[in-house]
This record gives sequence, structure tokens and C-alpha cells, in this order.
Amino acid sequence: KPNELSGGQRQRVAVARALVNKPSIVLADEPTGELDSATSKSILEVITDLNERKGLTFLIVTHDNEVAKICNRIINLKDGLVVD
Repeated sequence: KPNELSGGQRQRVAVARALVNKPSIVLADEPTGELDSATSKSILEVITDLNERKGLTFLIVTHDNEVAKICNRIINLKDGLVVD
């Protein structure tokens, strides 16, 4: 049952569900937003592994600099506009 899963387990299920149809891009909005640091690290390892081994592209929206560090490219927005 979903309500019996931990936050990390729910995030892993969300990643698995996103991959079922073999997308070329996975959209991830704050994928570690409600997780503790150890679980966040685990989720980021899964994302990094899928990117490196399977060539899967992730478009990640985050406010967390630790999450941004795993990204190959970072686009910053301010007031709805792209900024350098």
C-alpha cells in the first residue's frame, strides 16, 4: 500500500513508474525534496546510474545545490526568465 511506504520507497516507485514506457526524457520535479540526506543520495545515485549506463536524459527541477551538482547542464531561472 502506498501509505505504508517510506518517502524514499515512494520516490523509487515514482522513478520506476516513469521508466515503464521507456521514455527518452524523464521529468523530475524536486526528486529529493521531502527526503533525508541518505535517501536523497540513494535516489541521486539511481538517476546518475540510469543516465550513465542507459543514456537516459533527466530534466530535473530543483532548489537544492546538491542535486544540481549531479547535472551535466544547469539552467537558472529568476522571475521566470533564464539567467546566467
